[in-house]
Amino acid sequence: MFPHPYILPKTFLRSRNEPLCPRKALRSTRTSQRLHADTQMIPLLTPDDTARLDAIMSRGGTFSDEVDATVDDILARIRTEGDTAVLNLTEKFDGVRPDPVKVPASVLDGAEEALDDDLRDALKEAAANIRRFHEKQVRESWFTEDGDGVVLGQRVMPMDRAGLYVPGGTAFYPSSLLMTAIPAQVAGVEEIHLVCPPQEDGRPHPLVLATAALLGLKHVYAVGGAQAVGALAHGTDTVPAVDTIVGPGNAYVAAAKKKVFGRVDIDSVAGPSEIGVLADATADPEFVAADLLSQAEHDERASAILITPHRPLAEAAQTQVRQRVPRLPRAAVIEQALADYGACIVTETMDGAVDLMNDLAVEHLELHTDDPWQTMTRIRHAGAIFLGEHSSEPVGDYFAGPNHVLPTGGTARHASALGVDDFVRTQSVLSYTEKRLDQTGAQIATIAEAEDLQAHAEAIRVRLDREDDDRSGSKKS
Repeated sequence: MFPHPYILPKTFLRSRNEPLCPRKALRSTRTSQRLHADTQMIPLLTPDDTARLDAIMSRGGTFSDEVDATVDDILARIRTEGDTAVLNLTEKFDGVRPDPVKVPASVLDGAEEALDDDLRDALKEAAANIRRFHEKQVRESWFTEDGDGVVLGQRVMPMDRAGLYVPGGTAFYPSSLLMTAIPAQVAGVEEIHLVCPPQEDGRPHPLVLATAALLGLKHVYAVGGAQAVGALAHGTDTVPAVDTIVGPGNAYVAAAKKKVFGRVDIDSVAGPSEIGVLADATADPEFVAADLLSQAEHDERASAILITPHRPLAEAAQTQVRQRVPRLPRAAVIEQALADYGACIVTETMDGAVDLMNDLAVEHLELHTDDPWQTMTRIRHAGAIFLGEHSSEPVGDYFAGPNHVLPTGGTARHASALGVDDFVRTQSVLSYTEKRLDQTGAQIATIAEAEDLQAHAEAIRVRLDREDDDRSGSKKS
């Protein structure tokens, strides 16, 4: 998905509807809750442990009655009160009243100028990679002649306005801004409007502002949470209504996106992050463990699963995980995630491992096998596939080019990564001629009458009758 929590546990959502920073989440976790026995953390299982797999796959995607009610109230207030509601709700949830809500251009420029040189270079290189990848996705309009002067075709048109949601508050994710803004730019979206919660100074984090400036974004607003989604969907005097809303957020943001879908398009209603590693005896257990941990640190509902037919690898990776966790800053979050939603699953055969991984349809799938390209031919369901031991998941999160906004919770069976197509729509085009209508009109009318839609049929027959009259008149003259 994205390199940050998408939906945090309810205990982390008591005072605000914007995702808490991982550091704040960590501070909120009591010491007594973080001490898990080694036997609980990333247990060794078999495919018969269906209860564990069911728990992993059902851990996201639903919202509590409290979240639903809160979001309904927020959206209603945005519709009726506009900017006043935006300011009041931001003050309530973020503890600050931004003035102005729209970030001035001078502030964006200042943030870019203050950016560390090494980080600027890294962000520029990542942006170039992401742009180059997404340019390959661009579709062109097309038209074809179908005989008798008939022309059929399809126009590919960018949306007029796109809304990007980037988490903020005490957390900040410039990578999410790169992954959402660049496909919109490549698609040709004319106006891109970015919302991001304010810091204590009433503005989004300087790194988010600097990244926005690097990308040439002009419309940036210091508002987050469900109120930001409502403003983008319904429009206010300050924040214009957009055509689509994309980007990550917590349960309140996700619920708000789900509720405004239809009025606007959205990318997805995703759940917590997840990784699946499919490995054989050639895999390096240290690399496998490191990559499992890279996802488990997202939040306490993140999932990290190794599936392999090689039990010694599973045991070695399990040992590596348990050895590495204590020295990581987010050890408490990792321990909880692995205790609840981690697993090293040993199958009888590689065929069984592949089948199980296809059933799970994970967000991130790493292939640590002797021939990962051959293994990939057997994979049907995954959000993104990382081939070989050097294609670690964070490479995709930040830098390589493919999008890190991915389907979660098994939705990779029917959903895809965010891309250029999320910011365009297609229009069918047809230009019929009198000759072709004369040839096919009776068939068209017959189908319409079979559906008992007489007006449809008459719209065709009135033209056919006119043509008959014209021909008769020509003969008489």
